[in-house]
Amino acid sequence: MGSPLSRTRKTALAAAVVLVLAGCSGIGADQPSQAAPTVPTAGLSEPETLTTGLQAPWSVAFHGDTALVSERDTGRILELDAAGNQREAGLIEAGGGGEGGLLGLAVQDGNLYSYLTTEDGNRIERREITGSPGSLSLAEPETILEGIPSGPVHNGGRIAFGPDGMLYATAGDAGSRDSAQDTGSLGGKILRLMPDGSAPADNPFPGSPVYSYGHRNPQGIAWDGDGTLYASEFGQNTWDELNVIERGGNYGWPVTEGVADREGFIDPVQQWEPGAASPSGVAVLENSLFIANLRGERLREVPLDDLGSAVEHVSGEGRLRDAVSAPDGSLWVLTGNTDGRGNPGAEDDRILRLELQR
Repeated sequence: MGSPLSRTRKTALAAAVVLVLAGCSGIGADQPSQAAPTVPTAGLSEPETLTTGLQAPWSVAFHGDTALVSERDTGRILELDAAGNQREAGLIEAGGGGEGGLLGLAVQDGNLYSYLTTEDGNRIERREITGSPGSLSLAEPETILEGIPSGPVHNGGRIAFGPDGMLYATAGDAGSRDSAQDTGSLGGKILRLMPDGSAPADNPFPGSPVYSYGHRNPQGIAWDGDGTLYASEFGQNTWDELNVIERGGNYGWPVTEGVADREGFIDPVQQWEPGAASPSGVAVLENSLFIANLRGERLREVPLDDLGSAVEHVSGEGRLRDAVSAPDGSLWVLTGNTDGRGNPGAEDDRILRLELQR
């Protein structure tokens, strides 16, 4: 993993505190503060629609060059071909209602990992992917981790393999605020697992998958080229967050929300008023972190060498659920207008493709 204060971490923290105390771009001290736009490190093309008609899609993962998409409420795993045509590769029984259901996906060594809600809580399953592109299917599931608290809200649900080969998962507090500070609970945490679901020996709490704690509803996770882990997080009513995740770190919830400058808690490197954010999936491409925002209905770009700043892309597409680095070097963005909180258009939901431009 990267160093606890990699690159401009200290600068970003200072910038975030300045934003809170003084505001910027005409924002008064009693109004929500947000990072001022700066020159982006990556230009983006206009979005191209790859596929349409998805039903509450939640995550995209790649098996080689083939995209697999999860649908939260139907439980379908859809395989996309190069032209964006969809076929059902498998069906995963999930439930929970509200924000629960079939959530994050990850692929490693020919296996599909899925994070899902059941009657007994959230869990992570593993299935072998069989067949060839165009006719993929899923073998029987193996549960690799269970007992993650679930609820109608705050289920977390994003999973991804890190550069260390470990599986990371975001777990929300499921509405039980105090669980986030309890390292004996899996709620309100970022978890780190071996691919078989066991706890790595170098995790901060022996025998536990807990990697960091004090989270309300962490969402997207991604790593830069130095191995530094970034995570987006839904706040309550005051601040959504972008955090740099440290091994064993305490991110404050429910004691703090946003930048608090309190000993024992790690502050976010950037924060936003929830109406402008609700940050979900994140992806790193080259020198930038891209964050898909639901309520904010925008794609936010944060330069990795200036974590306290941001620029915005993509307008008029509605809620954005996920941002994914595709094998061809492009950025895929998943809309989230059919999740019960958006205003779906005739072709929603969709996957958009954007190219980096130099």
